[in-house]
Amino acid sequence: MTDSSPSPLALETTGLRKTFGDLVAVDRIDLVVPRGSFYGFLGPNGAGKSTTIKCLTGLLTPTAGRFRILGLDPLSDPVAVKRRIGVVPEDLALFDRLSGLETLSFVGQVHGLAAAQVRARADELLTLMDLTKASGEMVADYSHGMRKKLALAAALLPAPRLLFLDEPFEGIDAVASRQIRELLLQYVKGGGTIFLTSHILAIVERLCDHLGVIHRGQLVAQGPVAELRAGVGLDKSLEEMFLDLVGAERASMPAMDWLAE
Repeated sequence: MTDSSPSPLALETTGLRKTFGDLVAVDRIDLVVPRGSFYGFLGPNGAGKSTTIKCLTGLLTPTAGRFRILGLDPLSDPVAVKRRIGVVPEDLALFDRLSGLETLSFVGQVHGLAAAQVRARADELLTLMDLTKASGEMVADYSHGMRKKLALAAALLPAPRLLFLDEPFEGIDAVASRQIRELLLQYVKGGGTIFLTSHILAIVERLCDHLGVIHRGQLVAQGPVAELRAGVGLDKSLEEMFLDLVGAERASMPAMDWLAE
């Protein structure tokens, strides 16, 4: 899918804010995600990561602020934006009573793709995800890792230019993790942009070239990984850099001598 917008940014927010009553989940954040980047969006539990993604992908309406996706305004032209993005939510949102192949066929039909095109893309994605043998089985019978891979295949099938991934590596084995990593790197190499949340910092460190860090609803750091490293010390790991940015202190461990009995 070709996007004619001249904007160099895949995603830009200005003062994005989301509240639930008195709770401020996202507090006027300004995200800048360049096209072709692998952007890691990090934060502790409850920091506002998933709420941000839900606002950006249309599942929640922001309380305040403006944002553009691939040069388009999602609030005034939501259909055009949804045609250009792919989403893998944390809960995956799959239909358990469909087979893997039926899931991909349904996604292709929703996006108005020709049947032959859908079948060709589905076959290729199922092969890449090692799901061909299970393609006729109901999704309800898939393992957690298989469901993750199918959700990613469904998000990629319409050839989006921006992919939102909410914890795609959570709870999957090493084999599935490697397959997903390789596919995502291939996607970015082909010109796509990824906005990723993950608690697995080792994977983020391996994949991402840009980072944003949110803490208590506020964006506390953002930029290319190399620049952020230079600001906190090049010798620090991503874990150390993250803990510094969110102001986490190392908790003292109790002796627990009883474990050595």
